[in-house]
Amino acid sequence: MECTDKNCPIHGGLPTRGSRLEGEVVSDRAKKTVIIEIDYTRHVYKYERLLRRRSRIPAHNPPCISAKVGDRVGISETRRLSKTKSFAVTDVVKRAAA
Repeated sequence: MECTDKNCPIHGGLPTRGSRLEGEVVSDRAKKTVIIEIDYTRHVYKYERLLRRRSRIPAHNPPCISAKVGDRVGISETRRLSKTKSFAVTDVVKRAAA
């Protein structure tokens, strides 16, 4: 399959920079967009405990990668693509079980 997406970080002209994150795709309903959920822990000094948190990051999903719900993907920071998107999916680490 030939990728003709100009915002593809692999085949197009979209440069990546900054942070590189890894998370799970929780939604792929929007066109060329996926929502990535990243779980992390935060230390609460007052109670000396760890608090579990999660971030939901919208990312551009090029047609050559085509990540689906349940996939574990790597995303990289890019220039702002829309009001909410400033990340792009660069690779699929692990595909979801069918």
